[in-house]
Amino acid sequence: MERLSNFRKIIISLLVFFVLSISASQCFAKSTENSSNEADAQNRQYMALMDYLFEYIRQRYVDEVDAEVLYHGALKGMLEALEDPYSTYLDKSAFRNISDTTEGKFGGVGLSISKPFESTADKPAYVEVASPIEDTPGFRAGILAGDLIISVDGVDTSTITMEEVLNKLRGPVDEDVDLVIRRGKNMEFPVTLTRAFIEVPTVKHGMINSIGYIRIIEFTPLTAEKVQAALDEFVSKKATSLIIDLRNNPGGLISSVADVADKFIDNGPIVTTKSRNAADNSSFVASAKKTTFTGGLPIVVLLNKGSASASEILAGALKDNHLAYLVGQRTYGKGSVQQVFHLSQTDGFKYTVARYYTPSDVCIDKIGIPPDREILFPALSEEGEKQTAELFKSNVIEKYVEAHSGMTEKDISAYAKKLRTTYNAIDEASLRKLIRNQVNRKNGAMLYDLDYDIQLNEAINILTKENFKALMKKAKTLKELQDAAVLGEKKK
Repeated sequence: MERLSNFRKIIISLLVFFVLSISASQCFAKSTENSSNEADAQNRQYMALMDYLFEYIRQRYVDEVDAEVLYHGALKGMLEALEDPYSTYLDKSAFRNISDTTEGKFGGVGLSISKPFESTADKPAYVEVASPIEDTPGFRAGILAGDLIISVDGVDTSTITMEEVLNKLRGPVDEDVDLVIRRGKNMEFPVTLTRAFIEVPTVKHGMINSIGYIRIIEFTPLTAEKVQAALDEFVSKKATSLIIDLRNNPGGLISSVADVADKFIDNGPIVTTKSRNAADNSSFVASAKKTTFTGGLPIVVLLNKGSASASEILAGALKDNHLAYLVGQRTYGKGSVQQVFHLSQTDGFKYTVARYYTPSDVCIDKIGIPPDREILFPALSEEGEKQTAELFKSNVIEKYVEAHSGMTEKDISAYAKKLRTTYNAIDEASLRKLIRNQVNRKNGAMLYDLDYDIQLNEAINILTKENFKALMKKAKTLKELQDAAVLGEKKK
């Protein structure tokens, strides 16, 4: 069995190397070809060589070869040759996982993740948390966007593929998954998460005095409907302004975000996708008939590095149409569109088909959207990171909260002061936040946390104390920002 396993690894490595070599040669050939006929002939030659190698190994290798192993290895290697983390082969397990996610319900820990393609000694390809999904085991454990998952169940994540990581994180509910999390440069701590049914959430909303506050958690087929319900309530309560919170929103359906954006934008493009194949180009255009949020009320959009994909589409569309002021942190920067292709009933592949562009014709892929006003949470000192890691490892907060049920805000504040006598490198607001998170683990996430959330407080100040019209006049479209950056580079 061990020999067969090693053999399979050798075969897969051989085919990956072969396909990578062919891909490189093909790219070179395409740059020098003089006619499409020559290119077609070369393509046929490569396919013939792949067929030849497949059959040669199956017939002549020292041990009997499972054709399915060669098939999986060849497809995996071909997609890895693209060096695109979003284009991957989906075997039976991965194909089932992505189907479960699309349906909006699956067993897992509730973390949206990404993984670099290359892994080096200086920069291992650890899994990065793009965003935790609200009210899930990962969210309630305090895992944040930007955290690195160093290991899953004792396996170094830099040594395995994205699909293998997903297969470990997802699985039967009520079973534990052991992670090691790295935050910042020096903070590492273990976290044990118990898998649960993950129902992809959509929208939460409420009033902050006269301000309508809406948090869009993810873009699903139900999001636009729930956003409209929130807007209707804000109108009935005579809201004077609006905060749209897109922090830690990993994205979702492009059709869903276009429907949401159309509620605010009455004409012109919302988002355009561009591909080298004309059939894959598309444009979502706003219609005045679908616009429901009118009257010119001020809008502030909250962003952070966990805001990705569809949430960036909404932020970019509102910014380029001069409808919203962006506050927080630069977004993740995922500006590409993927499709899933079925090879059979049990496997397939996901590939990047296009890139999307904002109304001012800017692609933010790998760049992100900068806020109009950057507001960052204070960074922990080296000692603060060390003490926070100690807090997580000791489970001292969890034990205290379990022993003191029904803690009030007054109780939380008192316990934070007590903790700070030991953990003096962590500010009291952060300690209160950690305690409050633990208190709310069973009750679900708070709609908002004005005690800790400096970004939300800044948005409120902008809407209640500053000249919003003057701020919007100074705000630039993404194209204007891009052109200014290019001009600045030329002057250097």
